[in-house]
Amino acid sequence: MLATLINAAAIVLGSLLGLLLKKGLPKKLETAVFAAAGVSTLIIGMQMAFKTSHLLALTLSLIIGGLAGTALDIEGAVLRLGDRLKARFAKEGDDNFAYGFLSTSVLYCAGAMAIVGSFKAGTEGDFGILLTKSALDGFMSIVFASALGPGVAFSALSVLVYQGILTVASVWIKPFVSDLMLAEVTGVGGALVIMIGINLLDLRKLKTGDFLPALVVMVLLVLAMPFVPFL
Repeated sequence: MLATLINAAAIVLGSLLGLLLKKGLPKKLETAVFAAAGVSTLIIGMQMAFKTSHLLALTLSLIIGGLAGTALDIEGAVLRLGDRLKARFAKEGDDNFAYGFLSTSVLYCAGAMAIVGSFKAGTEGDFGILLTKSALDGFMSIVFASALGPGVAFSALSVLVYQGILTVASVWIKPFVSDLMLAEVTGVGGALVIMIGINLLDLRKLKTGDFLPALVVMVLLVLAMPFVPFL
């Protein structure tokens, strides 16, 4: 858990630095910050998405997951949680609080580094991957907090819960996680991160949170691949 605590702390620290930067940023320059965050997010998402080698499974995961998430209104639930955090900890006027919380929670939890790093920390006591991730997340938090505000800092809670569970449960989960599963889950995570980039660039408003079940669908499809070769 130590490495996950460090990861969460790096996100909070990076967010605080980003908020300091935001205070001294003229309003007309905020567009440039959003553009930088959006393009960076697209690049990260594409790098992740290209890990997949099963495009049909990726497509099915997004369709089935998106339908399930829309029916359950997962994005609405996450945004409502963000609004409750805002009401308790933030000032009025932070219009992007819940969106910042949602977007960076997905970004920091969707990649393979979170999964593999948690497994190595839990089963081998090797913190290397999570410490590297901590540095990356910290720097990204500076950019995102300067664009989206204090909600970014609270994504540290998502990282703490997600990676904490993976670390504690790693002894039981790791034997079932193959290189193929990591690649395909990372591919779906990359698609979600691309959606965040599209939103940041204001190209189209996509409900990224509603597609979170796609990650679970992909796990099930990978488990089915030995029996359904065309996937």
